[in-house]
Amino acid sequence: MQILYPEIKPYKQHTLAVSDIHTLHIEECGDPDGIPILFIHGGPGAGFSKHDRRFFNPERYRIILLDQRGAGRSTPHADLTDNTTAHLIDDLDTVRQHLGVAKWVLFGGSWGSTLALLYAQAFPEKVLGMILRSIFLARQKDLHWFYQDGASNVFPDYWEEYLHPIPEEERGNLMTAYYQKLTGDNELAKMAAAKAWSTWEGRCATLRPNPEIVHALASPHMAVSLARIEAHYFVNNAFIQENQILNNADKLKGIPGTIIHGRYDMVCPLDNAYELHKVWPESELQIIRDAGHSSHEPGIIDALVKATETMAREISGEKGPIC
Repeated sequence: MQILYPEIKPYKQHTLAVSDIHTLHIEECGDPDGIPILFIHGGPGAGFSKHDRRFFNPERYRIILLDQRGAGRSTPHADLTDNTTAHLIDDLDTVRQHLGVAKWVLFGGSWGSTLALLYAQAFPEKVLGMILRSIFLARQKDLHWFYQDGASNVFPDYWEEYLHPIPEEERGNLMTAYYQKLTGDNELAKMAAAKAWSTWEGRCATLRPNPEIVHALASPHMAVSLARIEAHYFVNNAFIQENQILNNADKLKGIPGTIIHGRYDMVCPLDNAYELHKVWPESELQIIRDAGHSSHEPGIIDALVKATETMAREISGEKGPIC
């Protein structure tokens, strides 16, 4: 069973203005001359953490991490202005050019997998390969499952607390009701909604309860950006066409990829990964039998670390089994 690499500090940090409003926080770790790999965080709105640097061998990879618009240490925090999927895709390529990267590996989970796939479909010539976890295709049925009716039947106790900030007469469309509170002028109602939204996500993210994840997602700074930005994206159908990723799967031709998905993922059910794998011949699907959604689960960590090592060996032309 593989575990995370030891903690590592960045050797360089960048502050990059991508518009008149938004400035991105970027870090580089590992080997400056290594294989460029981009960590794409989830949410949208979650930002990255020091935990996320540790999936990659620092002697093989030039590890690049960034906080997307409004997330983490990017500024302004939780801002929704000019914050759409198209903007994020362009931001990734702006970062690539700023850092002088010709091609890179994309590594992302949940919303990070969504953005990685959309970037690869827009710029396939810039992608060496992809390692994707907990696929999220952002279809209407995926949003309905988690935010209206589906996961609610698996976690009825947690769901009851998720419903609490929303008046009964507004529960016919919970995403819209939450969005209105999260973008309203009542700061107390906004914070209560942000905490309930983020707590629901944290409680459902792992096969076995993990209070640390719940606490991290529900902390005020994280909860506000995660809930506001997710609600903003999801009431707008993630700013993409229905089934856009699968309908454009031909644009992934020639890009190797590893798909890692927990069998008991209640945030993004396994059919997301299964349907993607069927239309992306170059992909390998690994179903982790004892895991849910989170990258913090042992089986997911094991698979991701092995995948990054395999990708590095394949790109470097190395032969033989991983030792």
